Amino acid sequence: MKKFILMLAIMFATMFTANAQIATENSKLFDNTYVGVEAGVTTPLDFNSVFPLNTVVGIKLGKELTPVFGFELEGQTFFNENNFTPWTNTFVKGTNVGLNGVTNLSNLFGGYKGTPRFFEVKANVGLSWLHYWNTSANDMLAKTGIDLAFNIGKTKAHTITITPAVYWNLTGSADHKMSFNKHRAQLGVFASYVYHFKTSNGTRHFKTYDVGAMIGEIDRLNEELAKKPTEVVVEKVVTKAVPATAAVATVNATTVFFAFNSDELDDRAKAELDKLGENGIYCIDAYASSEGSTEYNVALSQRRADAVKAYLEGRGAKIESAVGHGVQFGTTTGRVAVVTVK
Repeated sequence: MKKFILMLAIMFATMFTANAQIATENSKLFDNTYVGVEAGVTTPLDFNSVFPLNTVVGIKLGKELTPVFGFELEGQTFFNENNFTPWTNTFVKGTNVGLNGVTNLSNLFGGYKGTPRFFEVKANVGLSWLHYWNTSANDMLAKTGIDLAFNIGKTKAHTITITPAVYWNLTGSADHKMSFNKHRAQLGVFASYVYHFKTSNGTRHFKTYDVGAMIGEIDRLNEELAKKPTEVVVEKVVTKAVPATAAVATVNATTVFFAFNSDELDDRAKAELDKLGENGIYCIDAYASSEGSTEYNVALSQRRADAVKAYLEGRGAKIESAVGHGVQFGTTTGRVAVVTVK
Protein backbone atom coordinates (compact mmCIF):
# COMPACT_ATOMS: atom_id res chain seq x y z
CA MET A 1 0.00 0.00 0.00
CA LYS A 2 2.84 2.39 0.86
CA LYS A 3 4.49 1.68 -2.51
CA PHE A 4 1.23 2.41 -4.29
CA ILE A 5 0.81 5.74 -2.46
CA LEU A 6 4.44 6.63 -3.25
CA MET A 7 3.91 5.87 -6.94
CA LEU A 8 0.83 8.11 -6.99
CA ALA A 9 2.77 10.91 -5.29
CA ILE A 10 5.58 10.65 -7.84
CA MET A 11 3.10 10.63 -10.71
CA PHE A 12 1.32 13.77 -9.51
CA ALA A 13 4.60 15.53 -8.72
CA THR A 14 5.87 14.79 -12.22
CA MET A 15 2.63 15.98 -13.79
CA PHE A 16 2.55 19.28 -11.92
CA THR A 17 6.27 19.91 -12.45
CA ALA A 18 5.86 19.44 -16.19
CA ASN A 19 3.05 21.99 -16.21
CA ALA A 20 4.53 24.40 -13.67
CA GLN A 21 5.46 26.95 -16.34
CA ILE A 22 2.16 26.76 -18.23
CA ALA A 23 -0.06 29.65 -17.17
CA THR A 24 -3.81 29.75 -17.81
CA GLU A 25 -5.46 33.12 -18.19
CA ASN A 26 -7.86 34.37 -15.52
CA SER A 27 -11.31 34.39 -17.06
CA LYS A 28 -13.94 37.06 -16.50
CA LEU A 29 -17.27 36.43 -14.79
CA PHE A 30 -19.21 35.38 -17.88
CA ASP A 31 -16.31 33.74 -19.73
CA ASN A 32 -16.26 29.98 -20.34
CA THR A 33 -20.01 29.57 -19.87
CA TYR A 34 -22.27 27.22 -21.78
CA VAL A 35 -25.89 26.17 -22.17
CA GLY A 36 -27.23 22.78 -23.18
CA VAL A 37 -30.27 20.59 -23.66
CA GLU A 38 -30.49 16.90 -22.83
CA ALA A 39 -32.76 13.88 -23.14
CA GLY A 40 -32.49 10.33 -21.86
CA VAL A 41 -34.04 7.34 -20.20
CA THR A 42 -33.67 5.72 -16.78
CA THR A 43 -34.56 2.35 -15.29
CA PRO A 44 -34.35 0.93 -11.73
CA LEU A 45 -30.79 0.17 -10.70
CA ASP A 46 -31.81 -3.18 -9.20
CA PHE A 47 -33.27 -4.21 -12.60
CA ASN A 48 -36.30 -5.79 -10.97
CA SER A 49 -38.52 -4.00 -13.48
CA VAL A 50 -36.63 -2.63 -16.46
CA PHE A 51 -39.66 -1.48 -18.46
CA PRO A 52 -41.30 0.88 -18.99
CA LEU A 53 -38.29 3.15 -19.26
CA ASN A 54 -38.58 6.49 -17.50
CA THR A 55 -38.06 9.30 -20.01
CA VAL A 56 -36.27 12.49 -19.02
CA VAL A 57 -35.67 15.85 -20.70
CA GLY A 58 -33.72 18.75 -19.29
CA ILE A 59 -31.59 21.86 -19.67
CA LYS A 60 -28.29 22.84 -18.10
CA LEU A 61 -26.24 26.01 -17.66
CA GLY A 62 -22.59 25.72 -16.71
CA LYS A 63 -19.33 27.57 -16.18
CA GLU A 64 -15.76 26.28 -16.38
CA LEU A 65 -13.74 27.80 -13.55
CA THR A 66 -10.49 26.29 -14.86
CA PRO A 67 -9.71 23.83 -17.68
CA VAL A 68 -10.15 21.09 -15.04
CA PHE A 69 -12.96 22.17 -12.70
CA GLY A 70 -16.40 23.66 -13.28
CA PHE A 71 -20.03 23.48 -12.21
CA GLU A 72 -23.44 23.37 -13.86
CA LEU A 73 -27.06 23.93 -12.93
CA GLU A 74 -29.31 21.16 -14.21
CA GLY A 75 -33.09 21.11 -14.48
CA GLN A 76 -34.95 17.94 -15.50
CA THR A 77 -38.49 16.75 -16.05
CA PHE A 78 -39.32 13.07 -15.39
CA PHE A 79 -42.04 11.07 -17.11
CA ASN A 80 -43.33 7.57 -16.23
CA GLU A 81 -43.10 6.10 -12.74
CA ASN A 82 -41.10 2.88 -12.90
CA ASN A 83 -39.93 2.63 -9.28
CA PHE A 84 -38.85 6.27 -9.09
CA THR A 85 -41.78 8.66 -8.67
CA PRO A 86 -45.12 7.85 -6.99
CA TRP A 87 -48.03 6.92 -9.18
CA THR A 88 -49.90 9.91 -10.58
CA ASN A 89 -52.26 10.59 -13.45
CA THR A 90 -50.40 13.78 -14.41
CA PHE A 91 -48.35 13.86 -17.61
CA VAL A 92 -45.25 15.10 -15.76
CA LYS A 93 -44.38 12.89 -12.81
CA GLY A 94 -41.65 14.99 -11.22
CA THR A 95 -39.13 17.79 -11.68
CA ASN A 96 -35.55 17.77 -10.52
CA VAL A 97 -33.24 20.79 -10.02
CA GLY A 98 -29.62 20.33 -8.98
CA LEU A 99 -26.08 21.66 -8.85
CA ASN A 100 -23.32 19.44 -10.27
CA GLY A 101 -19.56 19.66 -10.08
CA VAL A 102 -17.72 18.77 -13.28
CA THR A 103 -14.10 17.56 -13.34
CA ASN A 104 -12.35 17.22 -16.70
CA LEU A 105 -10.34 14.04 -16.16
CA SER A 106 -8.65 14.33 -19.55
CA ASN A 107 -7.17 17.73 -18.63
CA LEU A 108 -6.47 16.68 -15.03
CA PHE A 109 -4.26 13.76 -16.02
CA GLY A 110 -3.24 14.70 -19.56
CA GLY A 111 -2.82 18.45 -19.19
CA TYR A 112 -4.61 21.24 -21.03
CA LYS A 113 -3.06 21.95 -24.44
CA GLY A 114 -4.60 25.35 -25.07
CA THR A 115 -7.66 23.98 -26.87
CA PRO A 116 -10.14 21.21 -25.97
CA ARG A 117 -9.51 17.71 -27.27
CA PHE A 118 -11.95 16.17 -29.72
CA PHE A 119 -12.84 13.56 -27.09
CA GLU A 120 -12.77 14.17 -23.34
CA VAL A 121 -13.89 12.29 -20.24
CA LYS A 122 -15.41 14.20 -17.31
CA ALA A 123 -16.74 13.23 -13.89
CA ASN A 124 -20.17 14.73 -13.20
CA VAL A 125 -21.51 14.52 -9.63
CA GLY A 126 -23.94 16.60 -7.61
CA LEU A 127 -27.02 16.98 -5.42
CA SER A 128 -30.55 17.91 -6.48
CA TRP A 129 -34.09 18.47 -5.23
CA LEU A 130 -36.84 16.22 -6.66
CA HIS A 131 -40.43 17.42 -6.47
CA TYR A 132 -43.36 15.05 -7.06
CA TRP A 133 -46.20 16.67 -8.97
CA ASN A 134 -49.01 14.59 -7.48
CA THR A 135 -48.11 15.46 -3.88
CA SER A 136 -46.25 18.10 -1.95
CA ALA A 137 -43.46 15.59 -1.19
CA ASN A 138 -39.83 16.22 -2.06
CA ASP A 139 -36.69 14.11 -1.99
CA MET A 140 -32.97 14.72 -2.24
CA LEU A 141 -31.11 13.04 -5.09
CA ALA A 142 -27.41 12.46 -5.66
CA LYS A 143 -26.02 12.16 -9.18
CA THR A 144 -22.88 10.22 -10.08
CA GLY A 145 -22.07 10.17 -13.76
CA ILE A 146 -19.41 10.18 -16.45
CA ASP A 147 -19.56 12.61 -19.38
CA LEU A 148 -18.18 11.25 -22.65
CA ALA A 149 -17.78 14.55 -24.50
CA PHE A 150 -17.11 15.09 -28.22
CA ASN A 151 -16.00 18.66 -28.98
CA ILE A 152 -16.76 19.55 -32.59
CA GLY A 153 -16.34 22.53 -34.90
CA LYS A 154 -13.29 24.59 -35.81
CA THR A 155 -13.50 26.63 -32.60
CA LYS A 156 -14.88 23.76 -30.49
CA ALA A 157 -18.03 25.78 -29.90
CA HIS A 158 -20.26 22.68 -29.83
CA THR A 159 -20.14 19.59 -27.64
CA ILE A 160 -22.12 16.37 -27.98
CA THR A 161 -22.11 14.40 -24.71
CA ILE A 162 -23.19 10.88 -23.80
CA THR A 163 -23.64 10.53 -20.03
CA PRO A 164 -24.26 7.25 -18.19
CA ALA A 165 -25.31 8.20 -14.66
CA VAL A 166 -26.93 6.90 -11.49
CA TYR A 167 -29.51 9.00 -9.62
CA TRP A 168 -29.67 7.95 -5.95
CA ASN A 169 -32.86 8.82 -4.04
CA LEU A 170 -31.20 9.63 -0.72
CA THR A 171 -34.35 10.29 1.32
CA GLY A 172 -36.93 8.18 -0.48
CA SER A 173 -37.30 5.50 2.20
CA ALA A 174 -40.32 5.12 4.49
CA ASP A 175 -38.43 6.61 7.43
CA HIS A 176 -36.73 9.21 5.18
CA LYS A 177 -33.28 8.43 6.50
CA MET A 178 -30.51 9.42 4.13
CA SER A 179 -28.79 6.48 2.45
CA PHE A 180 -27.46 5.13 -0.84
CA ASN A 181 -29.66 2.18 -1.79
CA LYS A 182 -29.83 0.53 -5.20
CA HIS A 183 -33.53 -0.23 -4.67
CA ARG A 184 -34.22 3.52 -4.65
CA ALA A 185 -31.86 4.43 -7.49
CA GLN A 186 -32.18 4.85 -11.25
CA LEU A 187 -29.55 4.01 -13.87
CA GLY A 188 -29.80 6.34 -16.84
CA VAL A 189 -28.21 7.20 -20.17
CA PHE A 190 -28.46 10.78 -21.45
CA ALA A 191 -27.49 12.55 -24.67
CA SER A 192 -26.95 16.30 -24.62
CA TYR A 193 -25.96 19.15 -26.89
CA VAL A 194 -23.94 22.03 -25.42
CA TYR A 195 -23.14 25.43 -26.93
CA HIS A 196 -20.09 27.32 -25.58
CA PHE A 197 -20.39 31.11 -25.57
CA LYS A 198 -17.58 33.27 -26.93
CA THR A 199 -15.17 34.56 -24.29
CA SER A 200 -13.44 37.92 -23.86
CA ASN A 201 -10.22 36.47 -25.32
CA GLY A 202 -11.94 35.90 -28.67
CA THR A 203 -12.13 32.11 -28.40
CA ARG A 204 -14.64 29.69 -26.86
CA HIS A 205 -12.30 28.34 -24.20
CA PHE A 206 -9.29 29.11 -22.00
CA LYS A 207 -6.03 30.37 -23.45
CA THR A 208 -2.71 29.22 -22.03
CA TYR A 209 0.68 30.85 -22.01
CA ASP A 210 3.97 28.97 -21.81
CA VAL A 211 5.80 31.23 -19.38
CA GLY A 212 9.01 29.25 -19.59
CA ALA A 213 8.89 29.38 -23.38
CA MET A 214 8.30 33.15 -23.33
CA ILE A 215 11.27 33.73 -21.05
CA GLY A 216 13.44 31.48 -23.19
CA GLU A 217 12.30 33.21 -26.36
CA ILE A 218 13.03 36.65 -24.92
CA ASP A 219 16.53 35.51 -23.94
CA ARG A 220 17.09 34.05 -27.41
CA LEU A 221 15.89 37.20 -29.15
CA ASN A 222 18.10 39.35 -26.94
CA GLU A 223 21.06 37.16 -27.91
CA GLU A 224 20.18 37.52 -31.58
CA LEU A 225 19.89 41.28 -31.27
CA ALA A 226 23.21 41.46 -29.45
CA LYS A 227 24.89 39.72 -32.38
CA LYS A 228 23.64 42.32 -34.88
CA PRO A 229 26.12 45.12 -35.62
CA THR A 230 25.15 48.63 -34.68
CA GLU A 231 24.25 50.91 -37.56
CA VAL A 232 26.41 54.01 -38.00
CA VAL A 233 24.67 56.98 -39.61
CA VAL A 234 27.11 59.50 -41.16
CA GLU A 235 25.92 62.98 -42.05
CA LYS A 236 27.35 64.01 -45.42
CA VAL A 237 28.71 67.56 -45.51
CA VAL A 238 29.86 69.09 -48.82
CA THR A 239 32.09 71.83 -47.48
CA LYS A 240 33.82 69.99 -44.68
CA ALA A 241 34.85 66.57 -43.45
CA VAL A 242 32.61 64.19 -41.58
CA PRO A 243 32.55 64.98 -37.85
CA ALA A 244 34.55 62.65 -35.68
CA THR A 245 31.57 61.81 -33.54
CA ALA A 246 29.04 60.06 -35.74
CA ALA A 247 25.54 59.33 -34.52
CA VAL A 248 24.94 55.71 -33.51
CA ALA A 249 21.45 54.18 -33.68
CA THR A 250 20.68 50.93 -31.92
CA VAL A 251 18.27 48.34 -33.23
CA ASN A 252 14.79 48.72 -31.68
CA ALA A 253 12.59 45.63 -31.59
CA THR A 254 9.24 44.75 -30.05
CA THR A 255 8.21 41.15 -29.45
CA VAL A 256 4.60 39.98 -29.21
CA PHE A 257 3.53 36.48 -28.22
CA PHE A 258 0.80 34.22 -29.55
CA ALA A 259 -1.10 31.35 -27.94
CA PHE A 260 -0.54 27.81 -29.16
CA ASN A 261 -1.85 27.29 -32.72
CA SER A 262 -3.28 30.83 -32.80
CA ASP A 263 -2.78 33.90 -34.95
CA GLU A 264 -4.99 36.18 -32.84
CA LEU A 265 -3.60 39.20 -31.03
CA ASP A 266 -4.67 39.23 -27.41
CA ASP A 267 -4.89 42.34 -25.23
CA ARG A 268 -1.31 41.94 -24.05
CA ALA A 269 0.05 41.80 -27.60
CA LYS A 270 -2.02 44.82 -28.67
CA ALA A 271 -0.73 46.78 -25.69
CA GLU A 272 2.86 46.13 -26.83
CA LEU A 273 2.08 47.19 -30.40
CA ASP A 274 0.34 50.34 -29.14
CA LYS A 275 3.70 51.48 -27.76
CA LEU A 276 5.08 51.81 -31.30
CA GLY A 277 4.84 55.12 -33.11
CA GLU A 278 1.88 55.52 -35.41
CA ASN A 279 3.95 57.12 -38.19
CA GLY A 280 6.86 54.70 -38.15
CA ILE A 281 8.05 52.25 -40.81
CA TYR A 282 8.42 48.68 -39.58
CA CYS A 283 9.57 45.21 -40.59
CA ILE A 284 7.75 42.18 -39.17
CA ASP A 285 9.24 38.69 -38.75
CA ALA A 286 6.94 36.00 -37.34
CA TYR A 287 7.65 32.47 -36.19
CA ALA A 288 5.94 29.26 -35.06
CA SER A 289 6.83 26.46 -32.66
CA SER A 290 7.73 23.03 -34.01
CA GLU A 291 4.62 20.97 -33.16
CA GLY A 292 3.19 20.96 -36.70
CA SER A 293 4.54 20.21 -40.16
CA THR A 294 6.91 22.59 -41.94
CA GLU A 295 4.20 23.72 -44.36
CA TYR A 296 1.70 24.35 -41.57
CA ASN A 297 4.22 26.27 -39.44
CA VAL A 298 5.19 28.52 -42.36
CA ALA A 299 1.50 29.26 -43.04
CA LEU A 300 0.77 29.85 -39.33
CA SER A 301 3.74 32.21 -38.92
CA GLN A 302 2.68 34.13 -42.03
CA ARG A 303 -0.82 34.56 -40.61
CA ARG A 304 0.77 35.91 -37.44
CA ALA A 305 2.86 38.37 -39.46
CA ASP A 306 -0.24 39.47 -41.39
CA ALA A 307 -2.18 39.94 -38.13
CA VAL A 308 0.51 42.27 -36.76
CA LYS A 309 0.72 44.10 -40.10
CA ALA A 310 -3.04 44.67 -40.21
CA TYR A 311 -3.08 45.98 -36.65
CA LEU A 312 -0.18 48.41 -37.18
CA GLU A 313 -1.54 49.63 -40.51
CA GLY A 314 -4.85 50.25 -38.77
CA ARG A 315 -2.97 52.65 -36.49
CA GLY A 316 -1.41 54.51 -39.44
CA ALA A 317 2.02 52.84 -39.52
CA LYS A 318 3.77 51.79 -42.74
CA ILE A 319 4.99 48.20 -43.15
CA GLU A 320 8.01 47.52 -45.34
CA SER A 321 7.84 43.73 -44.95
CA ALA A 322 5.81 41.11 -43.08
CA VAL A 323 7.27 37.62 -43.39
CA GLY A 324 6.45 34.33 -41.68
CA HIS A 325 9.55 32.16 -41.31
CA GLY A 326 8.04 29.02 -39.77
CA VAL A 327 10.34 27.41 -37.19
CA GLN A 328 13.65 29.21 -36.79
CA PHE A 329 16.89 28.78 -34.86
CA GLY A 330 16.03 25.20 -33.88
CA THR A 331 13.71 26.38 -31.11
CA THR A 332 10.37 24.82 -30.11
CA THR A 333 9.06 27.97 -28.47
CA GLY A 334 8.86 30.42 -31.38
CA ARG A 335 5.24 31.54 -31.06
CA VAL A 336 6.23 35.19 -31.59
CA ALA A 337 6.35 38.09 -34.00
CA VAL A 338 9.26 40.54 -33.87
CA VAL A 339 8.67 44.11 -35.03
CA THR A 340 11.77 46.16 -35.85
CA VAL A 341 12.00 49.82 -36.72
CA LYS A 342 13.16 50.48 -40.24
